[in-house]
Amino acid sequence: MLGARLRRLRIAAEISRAEAGHAIRASESKISRLELGRVSFKERDVIDLLTMYGVTDPGQREAFLEMVRQSNQPGWWHRYNDLLADWFQDYLGLEESASRIQIWEQQFVPGLMQTEDYARAITTRGWATLAGERADQQVAVRLRRQALLTRPDAPTLWAVIDESVLRRPIGGRQMMLAQIEHLLELTTRRTVTLQVVPYQFSGYAAEGSFTMLRFAERELPDVVYLEHLCGALYLDKRSETELYSRAFDRLTVDAHTPDHTRQLLAKARAEI
Repeated sequence: MLGARLRRLRIAAEISRAEAGHAIRASESKISRLELGRVSFKERDVIDLLTMYGVTDPGQREAFLEMVRQSNQPGWWHRYNDLLADWFQDYLGLEESASRIQIWEQQFVPGLMQTEDYARAITTRGWATLAGERADQQVAVRLRRQALLTRPDAPTLWAVIDESVLRRPIGGRQMMLAQIEHLLELTTRRTVTLQVVPYQFSGYAAEGSFTMLRFAERELPDVVYLEHLCGALYLDKRSETELYSRAFDRLTVDAHTPDHTRQLLAKARAEI
């Protein structure tokens, strides 16, 4: 957000990246990385840029400096650095900042909607009784992520899952019963929408699971997150994100409505 606002000020002042870089004793490429939020900010550099861009109001300048201080604070996941891959730490920062999260999941209940026992079963590949400290920490990270759903400014969460997710016996009968109860409770929240794609439409709209993150700041592009065994891809080109946006729209059409989904959850609960 800070980088995007500085970029807007630079363009309004009709100053090139090269000129801005010279003002802070840096290269044009560093200005580009700053504006994309890919490197940390120094207060001195931001002060010099604000002066160059004609921002003289003390209150406005202080607001930018406060953003600098906030942007350089480590996230809550910082204490799990030895546990989390670098590429996933990037995702956690984006997830925390998103105003809307759209998820298509084919295999498991989305992490933001998992119970502790379900998360442990996934983390330990079904051997929860043999879970060690590392598995416990991984579960703790997943549960801590879910805190964003109860924030006063909670993002809108719209999840679409394949029907097979409800039928896959993760952790046994009692665990799945508790998980479905949890999903039913989540669907009563104003900011949460859940839909289930029936078997007959499974796999048509999208080949694999994905998450799309949208942000309140207009300058920030949507981001599509694709996870694989060796890491993850982050797509933010408009041509790419629009393709996934259309796929998600198709999934919501193929899926049961939110009300019908609640009925399906209740039925699945009774059948377990």
